This record gives sequence, structure tokens and C-alpha cells, in this order.
Amino acid sequence: MATERPMAALDAAMMTGDVLTNPMHVAALLIFTPPPGSDRHYVDDLFRDGLLHLGGVDPRLSKRPHIGAGTFGRWVWQEVDVDLYSHVQRRVLPPESGEAGLWQLVADLHSLPLDRHRPLWMAYLIDGLPDGRFAFYIKLHHTLVDGVEGMQMIADGLTTDPDARDVKPFYSAGVHAPEPRTEAAGGPPNPLSLLSAIASTAGSSIGLARNLIGGGIDYLAAAAEGISPAPLSAPFTRFNDALGFKRAAAGGSWPLPRFRSVTQVAREGIADTVTINDVLTAVVSGALRGWLQDHDELPASSLIGFCPISVRAGDGSAGSGTGNMFGLQQCPLGTDLADPVARLTLVHRAMAWAKDQVARRGSAATVLLATPNLVPTLLLSMLPLTPKWRTGYNVPISNVRGPAQDMYFNGAHLDALYPVSTVFDGFGLNATICSYADTVSFGYVAGRNLVPDVDTLIGHTEAALTELETALGR
Repeated sequence: MATERPMAALDAAMMTGDVLTNPMHVAALLIFTPPPGSDRHYVDDLFRDGLLHLGGVDPRLSKRPHIGAGTFGRWVWQEVDVDLYSHVQRRVLPPESGEAGLWQLVADLHSLPLDRHRPLWMAYLIDGLPDGRFAFYIKLHHTLVDGVEGMQMIADGLTTDPDARDVKPFYSAGVHAPEPRTEAAGGPPNPLSLLSAIASTAGSSIGLARNLIGGGIDYLAAAAEGISPAPLSAPFTRFNDALGFKRAAAGGSWPLPRFRSVTQVAREGIADTVTINDVLTAVVSGALRGWLQDHDELPASSLIGFCPISVRAGDGSAGSGTGNMFGLQQCPLGTDLADPVARLTLVHRAMAWAKDQVARRGSAATVLLATPNLVPTLLLSMLPLTPKWRTGYNVPISNVRGPAQDMYFNGAHLDALYPVSTVFDGFGLNATICSYADTVSFGYVAGRNLVPDVDTLIGHTEAALTELETALGR
């Protein structure tokens, strides 16, 4: 009989949501070039070796969810043996498919829910790309890892050594660090995993109550300045409607030095505290503005982004200690502003204010203050008779730091690393950004019924970056 242990409360809630509404998995797409001199059997050998000679599977990937009469209606984890042939599969693209065909396949795979009778993860080796390249599409349920930990898990299955030929895949036991390396991963978790962490520590202390009251007053002042939106003040867009069963996905990569250059110029012309994350968020804002204009759907008021943020703790403020503190913020994106510099300025002011709130008030208070926007957005989208004129926010935007150096998998060079995140009823479009080596990749995921042409956001992203470069006089 399988070993059982209770599931954490929010994980159980996510499992219930997975059953009743939308699949809740995160994913990544990795594109590789085989090593020089490799023969036509190279990918065949990779696939065979990925099923053999592993020495076990990572414990996080060796448990399945279960609920039934024997658990008294509660979700539990069952430790089980893993049948790798059910979790590691191969797909071959039709001839001449190219990267467009790859993204179509990724979208189709991302649409499929994970089988809850088995551990909640899948890995697909995808062959048939031009020039002999191949890809891995990897997806894991949100109850196993958040986006940051999942990215670290994948990175641990790679190496900086191009000559290494004994690299085990990410799901192998023993290839990962014994402790999560959230700070090294370089970014905050997404809203669901962050709520899970806060729910276990928020409590009802006097300090938390004081920070909630003080934070509420600060939010009112910030709303008056336009740098923090009032609750349920985001305009309703198609992104905030209910999802169908199908997904659409697209990704694009850009040289990291372009964003560094824009950041440097912005520090000279706007404020010396402008960050590269501010620039990335402003570029997403410009891309969304361009897409909405093309569809004659640009609201008169600004879209609101839902952004996890992090600050360095340890200065004696709320939640003092070392390491990173995480919070949530509804960031006005300035999509109603035609001037890209004005959009960047607004994003910078909003994010700087949000970081100050997390540092002063602590993670728990800022997350709890955000829930009046988060919960109604998720719930109201599922009610068919609810008026569709306002919502809490429009688009989640997050930034995850990938490996800083060029990486290899048994001699194959990792050319590109794309995040493929989660969408739910209420937020049918997700923008996630990932750095890798000297590149930045944007991954857009949407409900296919809401944004069937999600691939056009890649062109709008380039246009938004170019527009910002030109406006700053780069």
C-alpha cells in the first residue's frame, strides 16, 4: 500500500481547483543544438538514456495526489513507484514544421491536464526542428513546485561543461541541491505559491494588524497619486473572461544587452533607481497596448498588472532577516499612455512604491492587502451572469532568473529557455519573462478561445522595445 501524508491546505485547494476548473501546471520549453560531430542517432540515444540508468527519481516527483473514502474526503500525497515510460515521452514534428509547429505542439501539450492517478509531471523530447535541433517541453503541477523552484530543478539537470556526457535529466534522484535555492533562482514565486507561504505564517498578531492598517492608509494615498490602483478598478478585457479547454502559447528571445542599455539610459533620464525589471514590465505593457489597438479593444483606462515583487530584507524593517522578501502588487501598466517613456516612468514609480511597502510592512500584510483584487478576479469570471465591467487586475507578469551561463545537456547546447506558465479563469493571459545567459525570453500563454493569435504578441514585444529605445534616444 502506498505511503500517505496529508496535503497542505492551499495545495489541496489547488487540486480541487484543478479538478473543477483549469489545469494548474507550470512548464518550460528548452531548445538545444546537438554537439558538433554528433550522428543521426544522438537524439535516439538521449531518449533511451533518459529512461534507463537513472538510479531513482527525485522524491518530489514520486508522489501522486489522492482523495477518497479512505482519506475522509481529504487530499493526501501517496508515495508511489514511477513508471518513466508514462512520464517521459517523445514527439516528432512533421517536416517543415519549424518553430511555429513547435509552439503549436507545446500549446496542445499545455492544454492537457496531468493524470492525477500518477505523479504530476511530464517530460517530452521533441525532435524534428530545423538544423537537427531538438527540444524538451517539461511541465510540473503547481503543487509540486512554484515557477522559481521548477526553473531551478530544470537548471540542476544541466551543466556548464560542453564535454560532459554523464548528465542526468532533471527528474533523476540526487542531481538537485538538498535545499531550495530561492535566492539563487533570482525571482519571487507567482501569486498562488506566495499565498501558500503567507497563509501558513500570517496569523493574527498585533504587528500584522498594525501593518494592515498602515498599509491600507498608504494604499489610499498611492491610489490618489495613480501609482497603486483602487480595488476592482481594472478595466474588463477579454483576458479576464472564462477559459476554454485549449491553450495558445508563443515565445521570443532578445539580447539582454538591449535591455541593459535601455535601463542605463532610463537611469540618466528618469531616475537612477530604474531597474531592468521595470523596463521588462514596460515592454510587456507596450506589447499589450499594441495588441489591443490592433483589435480595437484598448480600454480608456490603464490595464493593471499583477506582479510578484522581491526586496532584500535585513535592514531592521518588517520581517527583518537576511535573504529576499516577497510581496504582491497591482501595478498600473500605463497602457492608456501613448508615450513609452511615460509608461516606463509610471511602472517604475509603482514598483518602487510597492517594494517600499514590502520592506516596511512585510510580506504577509502586502499579500493580504492584495487579496481583495486577487480573489474576486478569479471567482467572478466563473459566474456567467456577473456584469463584466470591472476586475481586480488584467494580466499576471512575472520575471524568473534562469542560468547566467551557457548550459549544456550531454554536449547539446541550450539555445533558448522559455517559460510556459499557468492561466486560469479570470486571467486568461500570462506573461512570464526568463533570463538565460546573455538573452531574455518572453513566454506568453493564453486561453485559445480568448487570444488565438497570441503569437502576434512577439512582434508587438519587439515593437514596444524599439519604441522605448527610440523615445529614450538610445
